[in-house]
Amino acid sequence: MKTKKLKILTNVLGHPYRSNNEYLFTCPYCNHHKRKFSVNIDKGYYKCWICDTSGKNIYRVIRRFGSSHDKSGWREFTDAVEYDKLEDLFAETVEEKQVVEMPEGFVSLANKDVPPTGFAARNYLRKRGIDKKDIMWWKMGYCATGEYEGRIIIPSFDEDGDLTYFVSRSYDKKFYPKYKNPPVSKNIVFNDLFVDWSSDIILVEGVFDAINAGRNSVPILGSTLNQNSVLLRKIVKEDAGVYVALDPDATKKELEIIKTLLDFDIEVRKVDIGDNEDVGSMKKEQFQKCLENATLITPDNYLMLTLTMSL
Repeated sequence: MKTKKLKILTNVLGHPYRSNNEYLFTCPYCNHHKRKFSVNIDKGYYKCWICDTSGKNIYRVIRRFGSSHDKSGWREFTDAVEYDKLEDLFAETVEEKQVVEMPEGFVSLANKDVPPTGFAARNYLRKRGIDKKDIMWWKMGYCATGEYEGRIIIPSFDEDGDLTYFVSRSYDKKFYPKYKNPPVSKNIVFNDLFVDWSSDIILVEGVFDAINAGRNSVPILGSTLNQNSVLLRKIVKEDAGVYVALDPDATKKELEIIKTLLDFDIEVRKVDIGDNEDVGSMKKEQFQKCLENATLITPDNYLMLTLTMSL
């Protein structure tokens, strides 16, 4: 069995050399020229001594970098119980596709010439540090008439390009409440169409947090991740690394999300935004520094994280 496992690892990571009970490969994460990616085949542990990537389930590496043949081959050697959660997560469900229409009176702010009715909306976004590139990327608009009058509209498109949701935020104090969203399910991947699943994603609370956090940010819209979560299924399916950057007052939910991701062997990093109210209140450069200093969370240090965040 060990010989067959080594053959699969060699297919995925290249030829190793042996050091005591471990095998050293070229790291698929940092691609350092020296073979410093250590794998203990018997225990399934791995660690790169250059970039510090590590884990206790080498199948995660095979799932990300191996072929379908490599993945199926490795699963023959693994206790089937290990995959029960995945099978439950991806159990076929009959779900009617949610399609939403743009609100009446919607006008795009991404156009070159914005009509006078859009000046107040544009100025509101400018004061929040949102520039033309952000407006174009997030396909922002506004409504000057109709049910959503006086509101910024930020649409969400699924992977097929269909509108499945939108966030509506007032840009004038006379329009209340601040947020007025469509009466449909939030169980979506916000703007899935524009997410690069081959790269790490950033989980934040709201859409304005996502705009500040960067292009590959996904707002959870006040939800969490559980077995019924479309976002969780997509993260696990794509094996995307995740940076978690929720509001400081959402400690319990943040810990639950991190634990859920760890249960599915997802690489998780915790972003500490300090004393800031949320990501949306930060300058983009400030958040990027926090992102660079994010802490890799593993099952080993998760308990310490819970104790630290509970203080």
